[in-house]
Amino acid sequence: MNLRNYILVTGAYWGFTLTDGALRMLVLLHFFNLGYAPVTLAFLFLLYEFFGIVTNLLGGWIASRMGLRVTLVSGLALQVVALGMLALLNPAWSELASVTWVMISQALSGIAKDLTKMSSKSAIKVLVPADAKGTLFKWVAVLTGSKNALKGAGFFVGSFLLATAGFSGALWIMAGALALVWLGSWASLPREIGKAKAKAGWRDLLSKSREINVLCVARFFLFGARDIWFVVGVPVFLRGVLGWSFAQVGAFMAFWVIGYGIVQGAAPAILRGRAPAGGTATAIAFALAAISAAIPLGLLVGLPPATVIIGGLALFGAIFALNSAVHSYLILDYTDGDKVALNVGFYYMANAGGRLVGCLLSGLLYQFAELAGCLWGAFVFAVAAAVVALKLPRDALHAEKLAHATIKADGE
Repeated sequence: MNLRNYILVTGAYWGFTLTDGALRMLVLLHFFNLGYAPVTLAFLFLLYEFFGIVTNLLGGWIASRMGLRVTLVSGLALQVVALGMLALLNPAWSELASVTWVMISQALSGIAKDLTKMSSKSAIKVLVPADAKGTLFKWVAVLTGSKNALKGAGFFVGSFLLATAGFSGALWIMAGALALVWLGSWASLPREIGKAKAKAGWRDLLSKSREINVLCVARFFLFGARDIWFVVGVPVFLRGVLGWSFAQVGAFMAFWVIGYGIVQGAAPAILRGRAPAGGTATAIAFALAAISAAIPLGLLVGLPPATVIIGGLALFGAIFALNSAVHSYLILDYTDGDKVALNVGFYYMANAGGRLVGCLLSGLLYQFAELAGCLWGAFVFAVAAAVVALKLPRDALHAEKLAHATIKADGE
């Protein structure tokens, strides 16, 4: 494994992720404090998620032709532009003008996020030897877990900067720091990393194996289950109903994502080092559905809301992290190195689709059914993720044969 390139890719992804988490909390808390309704808050993030779908589909194709360095440094540069654009928001503008400006800047940030994420995850498949499945699972878990821990730290950083430097000041600070990461990545990463030997055609964008298609549908519902409560529901509930401060809301969301990242990074150890298969994803998804139902039921029977929300969502995060780590390994196991950018891009397109739907439902369900509605929505999506995962290969041997068969077919 090329450790130097892995460190460079991971460092760039870490830098981006810190600003991405901070930006999410900055926008949510700033506009909630201005009196924006839950549905309006959800709309602020819709283009962010929508352009994630488009970016993952086309970004994988671009990366296979031009290399992962191009897409990675482009993502970092776009995020710098998005942060600077948002910092120029004029408080005197009308709500319509402000929402439009934020949605456009968030669209750029969504493109940036998914270019960076797709590039970073794809690079691992290229850097790890093809026969080292245990090593692949380990390094995927490390990258994904550390990313989510840093995103959680970003939530805390965002709320802290909002309280100390103000909305515009916080954004300029982050833009300057990320510009340094961009310069370092542009100067250090090799040009040929991740470039496919054979040029991908347009039909390769949607031409996937059955296993990859099933996994992508399961991924759609898994991330929808999270974002139905995560994007608007819980932060607004903590701030508006329980009366928590910006710092408290940011700290809770930060510790939730950090804990989720720690569990995700520890997934190989939790699963005793065994490379997981479809059966693992199915069992964990059903456990997630059970937890999703237990939280609103606890609220319904009158248990203390703060205890139920904090404890229930901590458990939700741990199980969700394991499920996500297994998915992230399987998409790389189901593909070969030459098509990794295309298939990972397609996979994260489904991921972004689930976040888009979850984001919209988070605002709608909270506005019309409050937090309980968001949590029951999460239950429905978690059940759907588990049912779909039943159609994945049941054992690791099947997945391994599939990967070898794909490599052989590509060589003929």
